[in-house]
Amino acid sequence: MATTRSSDAAGMTDPTHSSQTDPMHSLEPELNPYLQGCPTRRILDLIGDRWTVLIVGALADETRRFSELLRSVDGISQKMLTQTLRAMERDGLLTRTAYLQVPVRVDYRLTEAGQSLRAPLKVLEDWSIEHFADIRRSRTEYDSLGA
Repeated sequence: MATTRSSDAAGMTDPTHSSQTDPMHSLEPELNPYLQGCPTRRILDLIGDRWTVLIVGALADETRRFSELLRSVDGISQKMLTQTLRAMERDGLLTRTAYLQVPVRVDYRLTEAGQSLRAPLKVLEDWSIEHFADIRRSRTEYDSLGA
């Protein structure tokens, strides 16, 4: 037997949150990430996080178990992987399916919203690889100036 948890991309259908206490649930928020109180900043924090970027890439078109993700994303701790997966699930970027067996098996898969992040995050990944040498050189020059 499997149980799957998921939510919509913005978490807007969660009846446990009040629109008066949670800016993510206000009726008509001003969505301008350049404003300090904008609720989209929390989303940008999540999708701009290196672990989220790498997890989206590791999941791609695949369903993976926790242990597979842990091996795929070198350097991430179990705690950080758990926290990032929970945040991504909460925001509707992935689904978590637990299979009631011994030992318990848990699978993760990107939702449609999570899949839609693949292309822009891949561009960032490619950009970081393409510009790595230039950035390393700039850092070395900057650091040599004693700044």
